[in-house]
Amino acid sequence: MDRQTGQVLAYTFGQRKDEVFLKLKQLLEPFGIKKCCTDGWGAYSRHLPTNKHGMGKRKTQKIEHKHLNLRTRIKRLARKTICFSKSEEMHDLVIGLFINHYEFGLNV
Repeated sequence: MDRQTGQVLAYTFGQRKDEVFLKLKQLLEPFGIKKCCTDGWGAYSRHLPTNKHGMGKRKTQKIEHKHLNLRTRIKRLARKTICFSKSEEMHDLVIGLFINHYEFGLNV
């Protein structure tokens, strides 16, 4: 997410593992990002140079607010309910459709 505009630049779906972060990092390369602001998850410090890595809650408030909106609007992210699917592919499709509609105004 771009800190100035709040626009989502790229996203990946999966468990919080190094492979998923590396996939996201690869998607973000064309944007020429100079600094990444993250929480304290270990994959960031393992794969980002220290001079390009800012860490702390103060720098991640906007993205955390966006995650709250996602959890509020997509109940499948909050808890297992009748609308919960165990299929990772279904989660990826629903979240992708939501992001494309909510962030980019695309009717998909």
